[in-house]
Amino acid sequence: MPTLEIDGQRTEVPDGLTVIQAAERLGIEIPHYCWHPGLSIAGNCRMCLVEIEKNPKLQIACNTRVADGMVVHTTNEKTKTAQRAVLEFLLINHPIDCPVCDQAGECKLQEYYMDYDRQRSRFPLPAKVRKKKAIPIGPLVMLDQERCILCARCTRFLDEVTHTSELAIYERGDHCEIELAPGKVLDNPYSGNVVDICPVGALTSRDFRFRARVWYLERADSVCGACANGCNIEIYHREGRIFRFQPRQNAAVNQYWMCDAGRLSYRDLQGEGRLTHPLVRGEDEFLPSTWSSAIGQVTGRLGDLAREHGPGSVGIVVSARAPNEEIFLLRRLGAALSARIAALSWSPPGAFHDDFLVKADKNPNTEGLRLQGLVPDGEVDQLLEAAGAGRLAALVLHRTDLTAWRDAAVVRAALERVPCLVVLDTDRREASEYADVVLPIATYAECDGTFTNHAGRVQRFSAAVSPPGEVRAGWLVLAELAARLAGGEPFAGAEAVFAALAEECAAFRGLSYSALGSDGRPAASAAT
Repeated sequence: MPTLEIDGQRTEVPDGLTVIQAAERLGIEIPHYCWHPGLSIAGNCRMCLVEIEKNPKLQIACNTRVADGMVVHTTNEKTKTAQRAVLEFLLINHPIDCPVCDQAGECKLQEYYMDYDRQRSRFPLPAKVRKKKAIPIGPLVMLDQERCILCARCTRFLDEVTHTSELAIYERGDHCEIELAPGKVLDNPYSGNVVDICPVGALTSRDFRFRARVWYLERADSVCGACANGCNIEIYHREGRIFRFQPRQNAAVNQYWMCDAGRLSYRDLQGEGRLTHPLVRGEDEFLPSTWSSAIGQVTGRLGDLAREHGPGSVGIVVSARAPNEEIFLLRRLGAALSARIAALSWSPPGAFHDDFLVKADKNPNTEGLRLQGLVPDGEVDQLLEAAGAGRLAALVLHRTDLTAWRDAAVVRAALERVPCLVVLDTDRREASEYADVVLPIATYAECDGTFTNHAGRVQRFSAAVSPPGEVRAGWLVLAELAARLAGGEPFAGAEAVFAALAEECAAFRGLSYSALGSDGRPAASAAT
């Protein structure tokens, strides 16, 4: 392994690394535009020029491999002069529209100008090259050619990652511009990633555009729940409202990317159909209830019916949208009621999937069900048949609407015959219209928990926003139900629930929230 020195710091790094990567390991930032760790090296922006002793000229750090004994200077006057020159060159034809640019606050041109340049322009404003602005080039992306610095990140992504090549660089000299290829529209399943990797305001999101300034937004690490891949994401939010999802790097799951469907799935977490208060059935309509009253009614009726009708008289259906912690607590609840537990992992027929990130399974935790011993879709039909035949005294539906899974008329008839139907869900769906008690629970963006993706990797998500109204975390509601029916004290938090799961279930043995970290870890059965 070669040893080199960067700005007076000596370090030993693996052979084959570039200078920019070696500097990053030391916490030294070398400014750059065109370089991206997930793309090929273009070396065209020249912003990463550094001085390497014994070399007659400055070298680009993005495409210079480390060598033993190398001495690199990233902050000396020679390097600083080059950085100022590159920035002046890039800003010659750049429009002065930062106040109305949606990239303001996360623009590398702004940041590097303040960090490395701060000189007045020597180029007269009327002489700037004019190009087209605010061009919709696809359902999710807006192009502003004047702001483009020709880093070629977007064209490389579309050539190398999606292999769709919708964008290319046309013309010559200072008239070069990014443009759609003839007859094409930027409408592939990963088009939103070009916005993420654009270092300036040339490519902006039509969904997020002008909705919020980024400096007002907070970020929380999470996991996308739109399919079984479990892409790592950042949730951008403010005052209880989610504004966007962006991919978070995880080499073992999604590298640097995410699909457009997952990117826009934040909308589903804050729709108008959200349940906000516990509901109990009155004579003609649902009536708002307190949590204490609703929990008391559920535990009283379920306990009485289980004792009266015996083992198997209560059914529980848990969906693969439930986190591992909620599945564990439902199993405890089922044991206390001697209930029949069925798992459901439903996806729309013909759902889009590919060989890259998008999975046909549109549930985030199907593998989590399996690791806890629940076979997806194994007994749901039997439970419905029992309900339709009047052999089921009570049914609990958790994060699922069976009317969307099977013939709606058959499901409706079965639900109507269940003497006690309890629904725990985030939104008001058709199945909840047949419920006796509806308990509103949080989405994964509103609580702590874990999902296990298709490859058996257990990943944490954290509450980004507070639940609306009187909504509570699912683990909290289930912990109280299980404690009342089985005895004992409710768990103090989601972390304590996961610790109990790890102690009981061999697949999660040795895992904890701290051990999972930000990237997650494979479950025991997935690691072997």
